[in-house]
Amino acid sequence: MKSFIIAWKDFTIQFRDRKAFLLMICMPLLLTAILGAALKGVFNSDSSLPKTNVAILQKDDDSITTSFVEEILEGKDLQDTFNVKKVNSQKEIEKMIQSEEMDVGLIFPAKWGEEMTKGDGKSIQIFADPGKELQSSLLESIVRSYQERASTIFVSTNTLMADLVNSQPVTSGSMKMDELGALIVGELQKKANQELGSIIKEEPLGEKSVSSIQYYAAAMAAMFLLFNMMTGAKSIINERTTETLSRLMSTPTSRQTILFGKFLGVFYFAMIQLMIFIVVTHFGFGVYWGDNYLQIIAIGITYGIAVSGLSMLFAAFIKEEKTADVAGGISVQMLALLGGSMLPLAVFPNILNKIANIAPNKWALTSFLDVMGGAGWDSLIVPIIVMMAIGILSVTLGSLRLGAK
Repeated sequence: MKSFIIAWKDFTIQFRDRKAFLLMICMPLLLTAILGAALKGVFNSDSSLPKTNVAILQKDDDSITTSFVEEILEGKDLQDTFNVKKVNSQKEIEKMIQSEEMDVGLIFPAKWGEEMTKGDGKSIQIFADPGKELQSSLLESIVRSYQERASTIFVSTNTLMADLVNSQPVTSGSMKMDELGALIVGELQKKANQELGSIIKEEPLGEKSVSSIQYYAAAMAAMFLLFNMMTGAKSIINERTTETLSRLMSTPTSRQTILFGKFLGVFYFAMIQLMIFIVVTHFGFGVYWGDNYLQIIAIGITYGIAVSGLSMLFAAFIKEEKTADVAGGISVQMLALLGGSMLPLAVFPNILNKIANIAPNKWALTSFLDVMGGAGWDSLIVPIIVMMAIGILSVTLGSLRLGAK
């Protein structure tokens, strides 16, 4: 009972602080509105990239090259991603890119497809607008993947056909090798094309994709709840500096009860902050947070536990408020950047995405986005366990160190 009294006292002090209210409530709402509107073109319901205009120069009538252009780049899986236009010269490509009529240009050398049948592949030339590196890299990746798959298919087929020619039929009757070879190649090529067409077709875990305002609502919620790590720690450090904490611990109330009350005070404010943010963004900005409110509550509670636990750990190792301000500000900004609150996680390289798993806000952000997309509980189990583990481990280590002082 005494823990709840201590927690309520800490919560009311922080909630009445105008500076804290502006930072924790008003600022994330303002940033959500600005970022959601400014980056609206980056997110849409069908694709994670704006449509790319591609100019293509094919130097011969190679059937494999034609198949790649017509069945892959202009195929149904990528038709909403690429707008392909065939041209007659390199100068035409360069002129179109300079005038911003086209974003990327591809030049396929003569015998590009023929070389692949031998297991080799000539490099294509890529021209790109200086501001469209992402689109040019994506196209280069698709071409390289196609070359690798096609080369593997042709080499495997040639080897298989050679073995069939030298083998004896098990049953009587002649084998129509030409028909069999064409059938094998056709099926393998069809499979390769189907897989290649889905290279950049990102599917959400749920049934729906998210908009820019949804992404940055979740991102700002995850980021600004992190500030509780700093404010909660500063509250404990202040009480320790003024000896309020030591006097409190000299009372009959146990240290565990006092420290648990401090933990709950941070947790209360984090939960109220999140609740206000969700309600205002939903009714004020039209943000759709998903249909399953139990999932949102579960994520909010476990993330609040993680943040509150980190505040205890933070306070246990820092002695002065000024140090807490500097270290806390740097820590929050680093975690915010690493966890996807400033830049979408999709633009991060794979190695950075793996490192981002240490950031609790990354788990909260991706979980909120999954709920918005209609994902089930199975996709939330790991994030919930990770955030709960961060909170329990942090509050245990922090309490042990604070209790020993």
